[in-house]
Amino acid sequence: MMFSLQGKTAWVSGSTQGIGLASAEGLARMGARIILVARNPDKLASIVSTLPRPANQDHQWVVADFSKPEEVDSAAKNWLLNNPEGIDILVNNSGGPQGGLLTETRFEEFNLPYEQHLICNHLLMLCFLEGMKKKGFGRIINIISTSVKQPLKGLGVSNTIRGAVANWAKSLANEVAPWGITVNNVLPGATATERLSLLVNTKAKRTGSDTHAVEDEMRKEIPAGRFAMPEEIAAAVVFLASNEAAYINGINLPVDGGRTACL
Repeated sequence: MMFSLQGKTAWVSGSTQGIGLASAEGLARMGARIILVARNPDKLASIVSTLPRPANQDHQWVVADFSKPEEVDSAAKNWLLNNPEGIDILVNNSGGPQGGLLTETRFEEFNLPYEQHLICNHLLMLCFLEGMKKKGFGRIINIISTSVKQPLKGLGVSNTIRGAVANWAKSLANEVAPWGITVNNVLPGATATERLSLLVNTKAKRTGSDTHAVEDEMRKEIPAGRFAMPEEIAAAVVFLASNEAAYINGINLPVDGGRTACL
């Protein structure tokens, strides 16, 4: 199946590394204009010039720190002042919460990831929703986790927050479908990113294990026998952003090599 995103504009959060960067690159290859969003202006400026460039359009970048929802909201609104046509595709993506057991988690440790993921996603949706409605087209794609189907050991806060985002997305999907807007969640399995390295190192320290042993243990849980590459997760994002995915709405799509045990 061949499809094109020519003429579409995609706002991709957390797009200077990992799955966010791979998603921005994949969407750009299909012809979309990309708005890169992250907190490091030097990285953003460096990456924007490397993206495949659609005809007669320039990619852009926006600085925003997702630990500060008011900053994200302001950045999106300021961008809209100069780009009143808005966007067609919103990719919500941000680094996951630290690992740890719920029994060892202080209540205030929920605050930051709650704002970073759920609140920032909601603020961006509110900023761009009216533009999508006017176009009769919109794609909201959330990068979350397979933990919404099957909680992951040692990721208590993440399991909790990701579940909240998934239910927010399903509720939203039902509300915006009449305007040709879809809302879907991509659930990455273990993916070769800095996030995975952090989780491996954290578990190794907690258990007194070698990092290679932790990685081997994780691979044994995956029928495919390997970690995903970010580009493999991005492929799902690109498809869900397309016209061809217009009747796919309100789903959780695992991209995990078969690791999730439930359907």
